[in-house]
Amino acid sequence: MWRDESVTWQVAHRPLAGLGELLGQVDAVHGLYYLLMHAVFAVTGDGGDPGPVGLWALRLPSVAATALTAAGVAAVAHCLADTPRDGGGAGRGRGPERPDRAALLAGVGYAVLPPVQMYAQEGRSYALVAAAVVWATYLMLRERWAAYAVVLVLGCWLHEFAVLALPAHAFAAWRSRGWRLAAGAVVAALLPLALVSARQAQQQLGWLGRPGWQDWAAYAVVAAAALLLARGAARELLRVALPLTLLPPGLLLAVSLVHPWYVDRYVLYALAGLALLAGARLATARRWWVWPLVAVLLVPAGFWSAWLRTPESRKDDARAVAVAVGELARPGDAVLFLPSRRREWLLSSPEVYGSLRDLALSRTPAASRSLQGVERTPQEIRSALLDPAVDRVAALLDPVGQPVDGYPAEAVKRQTLVSSFDLCSVTDVRGARVALFARPGNCP
Repeated sequence: MWRDESVTWQVAHRPLAGLGELLGQVDAVHGLYYLLMHAVFAVTGDGGDPGPVGLWALRLPSVAATALTAAGVAAVAHCLADTPRDGGGAGRGRGPERPDRAALLAGVGYAVLPPVQMYAQEGRSYALVAAAVVWATYLMLRERWAAYAVVLVLGCWLHEFAVLALPAHAFAAWRSRGWRLAAGAVVAALLPLALVSARQAQQQLGWLGRPGWQDWAAYAVVAAAALLLARGAARELLRVALPLTLLPPGLLLAVSLVHPWYVDRYVLYALAGLALLAGARLATARRWWVWPLVAVLLVPAGFWSAWLRTPESRKDDARAVAVAVGELARPGDAVLFLPSRRREWLLSSPEVYGSLRDLALSRTPAASRSLQGVERTPQEIRSALLDPAVDRVAALLDPVGQPVDGYPAEAVKRQTLVSSFDLCSVTDVRGARVALFARPGNCP
């Protein structure tokens, strides 16, 4: 469980009243997902313990959503391949694109994409958003506009950047009055969430920088692959798959030059367009070398897939941090988080966190209607650390080489630990360090 999943865990376990208060302050964009997970945890009865049963419950919705998305990609591929090249309606006969084969290959192709597999096993909303967008695409092709609007609104309330599917869908459906009405309904239904989350944008996304060259390079690779696969494809396929692949991430990248909001997982559903193109291309492959090439490409994909199932594939491991703290610290020891947002590492492990004294904490996350709580002033933190009753401090730190926060409270924590305590030990954990400090001469 890494820190984003830890947020899901601890927020979804709050009482509904406390959850509502939190969403008024921060994370409204994930509000519907937290309500869903609150219900999941209530049904599974995990008892607040993120053990095997709890982790199973945390990730099951994403696994199910990914399976549903793959099925949706197959349904969209079948619908597109079954559409005659003369522009007739879907279902009028089997065209040369081999609908069943294209559907199977597109659905499987989506499921084996490493980014898809990554978020299929993560307790966040992105797999569910992808399912909503893909099935909305299918409903668009079937011209079921009321259902289309409902499903896409659901996706947007799970994460509002699902609305970027609308300009992608416009390429295939803008001439339809039904689509225009449905699109207007989606925007209107999203507006309340957009207004609330706009007030939270700095707090929510302030950690992001403008897209780096790696982001642009990854987008260029996907775009090049999509354009290569699109050569000679049917027009209906191009009008659906290419915009879905290129527009959501492209628009978000462009916006992020002004407002840094881009993270690739926010538009995970765009990979469905790539899978549609790949499925159609493979269904009509005539050359013998195509399948050996696919087999060769599946080898590194298999290794990548295996790696994604290890803790090393995530930025950190909150459960491993909690275990390390539990082995190092004694009940009653002080604990300090540098920076304060790393409190998330222990919030999902109350059996460890509850035995320690959080010296810097002024108000708990629940009391402050926040994710990580509110800390004391720098002067109060210094006084708490210098209290003679504080003999040992377990400090939770970022890995070596990470930028050091320059906020006054964080500077006071570092300075006081260095000047008034000895460093006894440092334990490296995935994405973190757990350091034990003690009064001079008192290291074990």
